[in-house]
Amino acid sequence: MAGLYDEDVLAWSIAQAALLRERRWSALDIENLAEEIEDVGHSVRRELGSRMAVLIAHLLKWQFQPQLRSRSWRATIDVQRTTITRKLGKVPSLKSALSDDDWMREVWEDALVIAIKDTGLEDFPDMPIWSSAQVLDPAFLPA
Repeated sequence: MAGLYDEDVLAWSIAQAALLRERRWSALDIENLAEEIEDVGHSVRRELGSRMAVLIAHLLKWQFQPQLRSRSWRATIDVQRTTITRKLGKVPSLKSALSDDDWMREVWEDALVIAIKDTGLEDFPDMPIWSSAQVLDPAFLPA
């Protein structure tokens, strides 16, 4: 079954799901199943990081380019906050990432890449200037 995993992961996953439903434990590709299950968790965490980076980039643009503020930027901020909050409700263990300083610095770096590319500015703060709680607070917009 491991050969199928290397050749066609979708066909492999369908076959593994069928084996699970049939309770054919000995036929399962345990090593690759474990890896795929871990990858699901990593994927959810990556999505959170990506959404946080987009949110922070828009907050940076909001603060550093006040003359260009738009309903579009505000809509992106609101949508990202709502989606993140919804995801945190469905996957409560993700909340631990929000208090992880290393994770937040990585997200901040990703946000800087977005903000610099979008604005052409390069004088954004290198380190986070807002807490996760501020970033996610629906009432928070930087001055």
